[in-house]
Amino acid sequence: MGVLLFTLKFFHYLACVMLIVVVVLQAGKSGVIGGRGGIFGGGGAGQIFDAPSGAAFVNKLTIFMSCVFLLTSLLLAKFYVSISMVSVIV
Repeated sequence: MGVLLFTLKFFHYLACVMLIVVVVLQAGKSGVIGGRGGIFGGGGAGQIFDAPSGAAFVNKLTIFMSCVFLLTSLLLAKFYVSISMVSVIV
């Protein structure tokens, strides 16, 4: 159970970091990464995601990462409830 819980925590933390990165990389309302010039200092970095396929990829990746985050959150909650219930009953 310890190795499984450690592995699940690792994937949960990885999903947290990746979800933050993917959300930051999404295009703002102006169409440039991070808004008006963005966190990368200008419009040059936004050329990577200017194509509609790039924006669709980032959106799909965001949805996937949020689903992974939700799934790992629910599994961690399930494991911790089952662990704590055993200790409360005994």
